[in-house]
Amino acid sequence: MTKQINGIQQLGVGVENLAEAFKWFRENFGMDILVFDEKAVAKLMLHHTEGETRERHAVLALNMQGGGGFEVWQHTGKVPVGPKLPILLGDLGISVGKLKTADIQAAYTNFKAKGLNLLTEITSDPSGNLHFYVQDIFENIWELVQNSYVFMPTKATNGGILGTVIGVTDMESSLKVYTGILKYDQVIYDKTGIFTDWKGLPGSNDKFRRVLLRYSEKRTGPFSPLFGPSEIELIQVLDREPVDIFKGRMWGDLGFIHLCFDMHGMDDLRTEVKNKGFAFTVDSASQGDTFDMGEAAGSFSYIQAPEGTLIEFVETHRVPILKKLGIYINLHKRPSDKPLPRFILKLFSLKRVK
Repeated sequence: MTKQINGIQQLGVGVENLAEAFKWFRENFGMDILVFDEKAVAKLMLHHTEGETRERHAVLALNMQGGGGFEVWQHTGKVPVGPKLPILLGDLGISVGKLKTADIQAAYTNFKAKGLNLLTEITSDPSGNLHFYVQDIFENIWELVQNSYVFMPTKATNGGILGTVIGVTDMESSLKVYTGILKYDQVIYDKTGIFTDWKGLPGSNDKFRRVLLRYSEKRTGPFSPLFGPSEIELIQVLDREPVDIFKGRMWGDLGFIHLCFDMHGMDDLRTEVKNKGFAFTVDSASQGDTFDMGEAAGSFSYIQAPEGTLIEFVETHRVPILKKLGIYINLHKRPSDKPLPRFILKLFSLKRVK
């Protein structure tokens, strides 16, 4: 099966208290659709967990307006570790999560009324699109981006994951992953300077190169209408030495831990990334075609981009809708390049947690 990227499935967020974090993300970001809730041992992540298996608790939460989900992830066999230094723009790895909103003013007004920590006013990015930045109570920074795509209206003033901001050391080397493998082939802007729309963000006074990427080829696949469009902004700080965000820490510790893509054609992908110098660091197919992830099942793999960002790929085989009634979405016999009917995708709304 030819490799096919269907969209951003989720952004991993390492937390200290999963119940507290899931509640906060539900109440403030509308991430209230619980796809799975699983306690298990991460047996296959040895390359990124200091060679030891790690006990963990994870939930996957969606927002029915569309966009990728949050995989809220907590180490339970050890105390999760935070970064040794405050994270600055341009530090290596994922420093900002992007959330979509169809009404930027409504989102800003709502967050202000809730008393959230707004880091900037509504401003325009270098392409002229409106956005602002907010920090959650766990010290993660989020960018709210004006984007008109809405899968299903909700009471929230924002949707799910639109993408991420990633600090890199060498732009051209990192583009080999984000453009070459992930197919973000449209350069919306490539600007260098000191940027006023970042005023108020840590490290924003430095000189940067900013490259915003989107894609020209329509993303398909069973869940593509729910995931919607996405973008990635790569940033390179030019007048200071960036720090590896996860230096001295491991995958699953506090902060943004990985960016995950829904896809098909894992065997084809395995060959491609190896030939391009980014061989899988984790490959669940070594344990069989389907890996049981509690209520869901599929296969997954990881690569590591040049700046250190962990990119996950998930080929979904089964997803629960109403587990008690035995209602699952089984994708084994469905065409990989055809979206599921919207009425089926809307059944995820039955998994809303209040």
